[in-house]
Amino acid sequence: MKKRKFGLLISSVVATGAILGACGADEDKKENEGSTGSTDKGTETSTGDFSIAMVTDTGGVDDKSFNQSAWEGIQQFGKDHGLAKGDGGYDYLESKQDSEYNTNLNALIRRDFDLVFGVGFLFEDAIGKIASQQKDAQLAIIDGVVDAPNVASVLFNEQEGAFLAGVAAAKMSQTGKIGFVGGLKIPVIERFHAGFIAGAKAANPDIIIEEDYAESFDKADIGKMIANRMYSSGVDIVFHAAGGAGNGVFTEAKERKEKDANANVWVIGVDKDQYEEGQVGSHNVTLTSMVKGVGNAVIDISNRTKDGDFPGGQTTVYGLAEGGVGLADSRGAITADVLAVVEDFEKQIIAGDIVVPTHPDEVK
Repeated sequence: MKKRKFGLLISSVVATGAILGACGADEDKKENEGSTGSTDKGTETSTGDFSIAMVTDTGGVDDKSFNQSAWEGIQQFGKDHGLAKGDGGYDYLESKQDSEYNTNLNALIRRDFDLVFGVGFLFEDAIGKIASQQKDAQLAIIDGVVDAPNVASVLFNEQEGAFLAGVAAAKMSQTGKIGFVGGLKIPVIERFHAGFIAGAKAANPDIIIEEDYAESFDKADIGKMIANRMYSSGVDIVFHAAGGAGNGVFTEAKERKEKDANANVWVIGVDKDQYEEGQVGSHNVTLTSMVKGVGNAVIDISNRTKDGDFPGGQTTVYGLAEGGVGLADSRGAITADVLAVVEDFEKQIIAGDIVVPTHPDEVK
């Protein structure tokens, strides 16, 4: 399989979010009505000459994380090209369970979308099967690799951005104990896990790291339970890479902050800037977020495909060097001296002086 790399500015992640946010809550509500299951037929017909759609995993389109970032990219592409939501424009289908992946992908292909995304590693089997059956379909998978000429594969070097999150957590921790909460134990989440603990240990070899998995991307109650245990044990900063389950980490931190404004509890968000998720009155429990340019990767692949350069059979990788991962603005939560340390480590990774491990077992 050929491998190519293409640039992606992480700053455009923030720009995309700002543009979409300006559309207003009412429009967001209207946009998200309709395509919530495999039986949806779209809300209107567009006259555009290129259409795109996506299928979410079980975390849902409003998971405030990975799926939502992809959907924001889909929406932005539609706005950029004057498309309407629905057939002939842009749309999504939401999977309530894994068994709906094939059904939803096929439904969008039957609706003649020119490019269909499967969002997440768990789509590898479904997209692989459908690609072999629907050879004229143009498919793309985020966070997975399918070796087929009609599938564009997109990966991120999550471990590099997570390394910086680990550095920030280790340097900012007042208790010397930090935590990691993962979703499922799959390669993409293990890259987050490995990078975080590697960065934390590089910044402070004596740091204590508690690690756990929710074994889910949609069970916020389990994420909350894990966070409760971690904070109760003295952990003051928790990094989650758990999708919707990670929302429970925020809930636990915010409840503690509501009870005690001086509570020393922080969350590092994932995939998109989750600052708003951490708001508690006049306080905020979001230290920073490890941002992935998922939405911008969607836009990049879609534009290239529209222009006749569909990267089928190729894997496009976005890392620190390409600006595809990084830390969101901490809004002053991370001190200037710590930010300088983070920047130094970032330069070393981009220069190749530090090669970040991709599996927790590789971290000594």
